[in-house]
Amino acid sequence: MKLREWHRPLLVTAGLLFGLVLVSLAGMALDDRVLMGESVWVKPLKFGFAFALYTGTLAWLIARMTRARRTGWWAGTIFAVASVVEVAAITMQAARGTFSHFNANVDDPLTQLATQIFTSGVAGLFLTQLVIVVLVLCQHDGGQALSRAIRWGLGLAVAGMFVPVFWMATNIQQRTVVDANGTSVTMYQGHGIGDLDGHGMPITNWSVTGGDFRVPHFAGLHGIHLLLVLAAVLGMLATRVHWLRDEATRARLIRIAALGYTGLFAVVAWQAGRGQSLIHPDGQTLAAFGVVALSTVAAILWARARGKARLRSA
Repeated sequence: MKLREWHRPLLVTAGLLFGLVLVSLAGMALDDRVLMGESVWVKPLKFGFAFALYTGTLAWLIARMTRARRTGWWAGTIFAVASVVEVAAITMQAARGTFSHFNANVDDPLTQLATQIFTSGVAGLFLTQLVIVVLVLCQHDGGQALSRAIRWGLGLAVAGMFVPVFWMATNIQQRTVVDANGTSVTMYQGHGIGDLDGHGMPITNWSVTGGDFRVPHFAGLHGIHLLLVLAAVLGMLATRVHWLRDEATRARLIRIAALGYTGLFAVVAWQAGRGQSLIHPDGQTLAAFGVVALSTVAAILWARARGKARLRSA
């Protein structure tokens, strides 16, 4: 499929957001203001990159639809507009040197506007994503491996959106912090348990001392990219590895990878919910990771044996 055939509004959105990544990098180099120990431009950088990658993927995906194409086009367009507005609000707050998420400064009209955008934008993105998932489930084009990668990936993306939103909507954790301008700001929610602000990893800022629901959020949203890459790699390897030439075998491997990744997503969500940092797992968490890893490896070996058996019988 040629690039000009991709969903145009989503493709333009992806281009704009990649541009924001470059602007944010320049901001990090030239602007010394910090929020919670990191540059005010880190958040626009992260959101710009993540949304650019995701909207680019959707632009390709919607263009492949053979059914309900008009509905898919409108759903993609709504998602593109909502993405631009959401990230624009984040960038505006970053440029102002204050917080975009969880900021309860009611005396600031721009912060009130940003809060309204986030509230409606998250709901719009989530609902539009559900529509796109339903439309994709109605499609029957493409090979088995690619179709499974897309469907499982979109399902993981929906879960990745839901988990942190559910946590933040049901757990109000008010506290006072200071923004880059030295202004005290009341924050009314947080990403996790045990350490809401500061003590974060470089770039991601995921907590190193408490649970952080941004970890499963990231894992869920980008599962589709990993599965699509895996489907492409398996397709290329099929020309050289004889037991991968069977389409059913490649589709089975995608399903195994998707189940394993879902297990990983569940473990990191459970870990965050227990107030535990990703990089400081306890014995229970390590055991859960081990079960997921061993089960996935065993299933891959089984799929390999079955694929070879199918070739022999053929």
